[in-house]
Amino acid sequence: MANLGRPPCDEGIILSGSSESPCAPASGPWILAGTIIGSGMAFIDSTVTNVALPALQQDLGATAVDAQWIVEAYALLLAALILVGGSLGDHYGRRRVYSLGVAIFALASIACGVAQSPGQLIAARAVQGLGGALLVPGSLSIISASFEGERRGKAIGTWSGFSGITAALGPILGGYLVENVSWRAAFLINVPLAVVVLYIAARHVPESRDPDARRLDIPGALLATLGLGGIVYGLIESSSRGFGDLPVLVSLALGAAALAAFVLVERRSQEPMMPLNLFRSRNFSGANLLTLLLYAGLGGSLYFLPFNLIQVHDYSATAAGASFLPFIVITFLMSRWAGGLVTRYGAKLPLVIGPSIAAFGFVLFALPGTEGPYWTTFFPAVVVQGLGMSLVIAPLTTTALNAVEGRHSGLASGVNNAVSRTAGLLSIAVLGIFVFAAFSSSLDSKIENLNLTPEQRTTLEAGKVDLGGVQVPEGTDGETAASVERAVDEAFVSAFRLAMFIAAGLAIASAVAAAVLIEGKGETARPEGVARAEQTSGASSPA
Repeated sequence: MANLGRPPCDEGIILSGSSESPCAPASGPWILAGTIIGSGMAFIDSTVTNVALPALQQDLGATAVDAQWIVEAYALLLAALILVGGSLGDHYGRRRVYSLGVAIFALASIACGVAQSPGQLIAARAVQGLGGALLVPGSLSIISASFEGERRGKAIGTWSGFSGITAALGPILGGYLVENVSWRAAFLINVPLAVVVLYIAARHVPESRDPDARRLDIPGALLATLGLGGIVYGLIESSSRGFGDLPVLVSLALGAAALAAFVLVERRSQEPMMPLNLFRSRNFSGANLLTLLLYAGLGGSLYFLPFNLIQVHDYSATAAGASFLPFIVITFLMSRWAGGLVTRYGAKLPLVIGPSIAAFGFVLFALPGTEGPYWTTFFPAVVVQGLGMSLVIAPLTTTALNAVEGRHSGLASGVNNAVSRTAGLLSIAVLGIFVFAAFSSSLDSKIENLNLTPEQRTTLEAGKVDLGGVQVPEGTDGETAASVERAVDEAFVSAFRLAMFIAAGLAIASAVAAAVLIEGKGETARPEGVARAEQTSGASSPA
């Protein structure tokens, strides 16, 4: 669930690229099929993983910290390397790099499907993230290079439409596989899809390069990976080890140092992967600050939703996967309308109202207890969340593109896309700290007066690392065992509520950032030639 809702600016990346080698009309459908299946494969995998976490946690004996790493290992490599992945395609051939990414992703999926321990699965997920960093931008750049003029607009619309279908079916398909086959099947399904994509790419996708491609920023990519990796490792491990643990302190210090070095390298590099001068634009800074805050709230809080649904409310994996379907349908259907608001009112108004509505949605997620039907507990929150995010995606894409000169619009879109992925990466680690602390404190208070032996209390203390998956200690009598189960469920709901309230605060902060930093309609003149972004935001339908 943490990755529901495609990151902003995917369409912007396609739109801003140059179609230096447009394809023959007969090849167009094949190219779209290859890129839709490829990008859909990565998207399905990221959403399926969250639904599969409770099952694989039980099967592999993984702790809640391990479960975080299973998601974060993938997100780390993808967020840190996605900008470099796009540059590699420009330099060495988009089809070649895209095919390499698909192959790496497929092989890593096999490794995920046969993993026998949490460590093996985490390592395989990291390799998947590397493949995704080549695959995701490659699919967008191939569409950009292969279509021009009116054909490009239709291609973007087709790609967006099928991406919306993928977003809707992915969690449900994943939940069905987890429930009826195995969580392993949720990874192995990528293999036949990858074979199809590789065949289409070899037979029907022409090779293309960018003769004016920016120089590869390898030092920047390495520092970004080390910096984010160090910070994420320290934050996640602090949940179980504490901030006083030496490896945690060293990891956080090294991560912070690497990120500081990244800023210095990017400032001095002639062709950095993330040009800091883009942030001189007030609109661009505002759009990215909004993205960082809002997508941190969305990704971090909704990571914990499947655990609540499956472990507390006893949803099946299929039902948990389907629970967020209204969100996806609403954002898909309303994107064209939301894009039209930019032309009428400017981007500022929807970027203030949208996050405010999303904040209310987070509050609604915090209301349900441990019981109640879906339609009166989580459905209202999902609908409100969908309405809020519908007002954000297209205006955010428009703002990011229009904030810079036309020749930099592709880079600006890529940066904003990467910021949204980094936001989710960091927020899962940060919110995990609060969730662990709240769960532990609440469980202690709820079992304090129960008739438990010291050994049983020690077992529960050690099991806290599993959060809602804590098992009742052996030898606990029936009535006391039921009380322990109820205490675990209520403790997790308390922790989940805290995550949702924090997410609501982040959403409000993002609305404030938009109100303060993003200029209203008519306040400044837009760079010439980038009004096309508004047209595309209205014509496409990002999900």
